[in-house]
Amino acid sequence: MMDKDTAKGRDTITNTSRTIDRGTMHRAPTSTTMPSLYIHVPFCVRKCDYCAFYSHTLLNSKDLISVYLEGLEVEMVKRRKDAPHGVSSLFIGGGTPTALKEGDLERLMEMIHRHFHLNPGAEQTIEGNPGTLTASKLHILQRYGINRFSLGVQTFDDKLLGAVRRVHTAKQAREAIGGLRAEGFNNLNLDLMFGLPGQDLATWQATIEEALSYSPEHLSLYGLMLEEGTPLYERYHKGLNDKTDRIKGVIIQSKSQCRPKRDVQGKQLPDDDSQAEMHDWAVERLKQAGYLHYETSNFARPGYECRHNLGYWRGEDYLGLGPGGVSCLNRVRWKNIEEVSIYQKRLQNGQDLFGEEGQEALTLQECMAERMILGLRLQEGVNFSSFRNDFEVDLRDIYRDILERYKHQDVFVVQSDYLRLNPKFSFVANSILEEFVGGLKFI
Repeated sequence: MMDKDTAKGRDTITNTSRTIDRGTMHRAPTSTTMPSLYIHVPFCVRKCDYCAFYSHTLLNSKDLISVYLEGLEVEMVKRRKDAPHGVSSLFIGGGTPTALKEGDLERLMEMIHRHFHLNPGAEQTIEGNPGTLTASKLHILQRYGINRFSLGVQTFDDKLLGAVRRVHTAKQAREAIGGLRAEGFNNLNLDLMFGLPGQDLATWQATIEEALSYSPEHLSLYGLMLEEGTPLYERYHKGLNDKTDRIKGVIIQSKSQCRPKRDVQGKQLPDDDSQAEMHDWAVERLKQAGYLHYETSNFARPGYECRHNLGYWRGEDYLGLGPGGVSCLNRVRWKNIEEVSIYQKRLQNGQDLFGEEGQEALTLQECMAERMILGLRLQEGVNFSSFRNDFEVDLRDIYRDILERYKHQDVFVVQSDYLRLNPKFSFVANSILEEFVGGLKFI
């Protein structure tokens, strides 16, 4: 089952399925290291039934938004010392950042640019949902240098949108795409989901074909997963059997999950085989359309790979600001407390923002496992020389047992100085990569 890995500097890489924690292996920074910057905006018009991320609906959140922005600015002042040479990229996610009113959105953008230096040509991304965009908001974003927009379309089928309580319609999605293009946004990502309740291969194909008709520079395709504690999980939880492996900071959802077929109203949920068929068809179709399948769930036209996300997968340092934001610098990772009011109060009182887990110094074993897990999700794979330089050991020695076990199935491919995951196994990548959690062999 696929997961969502639009990297956001939070506790997990995923949105529809938080299966691999965002904690990555980190090299010791040099004096000129520039971390990436993620800003979490925990507000949305209405929370979708599958979403397990921390967020508040806009209803009755007017005062809370002001509290959030006050706290965020204090955190920016505190954390800007961690990026003395600027930040390599910016990603504003949520929640739905574009659900903010124009005045609040402009205040947010002004704060970011006042406290952090973005180098010329830096990729600057914001997430948004159809139905929350106005010409005024887009003008604000352009004025502050936003040069990449990630739009949460999910599907162009109104019935499927309704099945997961998405707040927008297919018409609004089409209007949003047209509006972004008209305003000059020429680096556009569309988020799409498969495995939705009531979805079949034909409806998925229709969504892909319509998405291609808009010529987006980037596409992210995510398979729906049922997150415990969400309304969607409650509708389908009977018969669900999760197998999850964990190390500190790394969570991987196993393929051995039995998805229930129907909810209490009898609505069909595609099984794993149906999802695999949808995934495999989309991979081939996007390849035909000229997109590079550069990461397990991500496709781009050449030159439009998401640089911010690549930083996470390659193990670069990052700052994650806002309630629930996760940072990792020089192999030390921490997560901000989530509740907005407590977040702001702690900042005003000069207290730290750590939750119960506090700061976490990653062990060498964890760093190596995370490098393998995240690096093998990329088409480029894991570089033997870089791994040896960072850890002073050859990955072929310490992971010998795993590599030997899959040798005759051609799961892994060695090409030049890289170890790659065979693309035909990308749909079941997590169940393979989980073996690196406990697969170290010390020599």
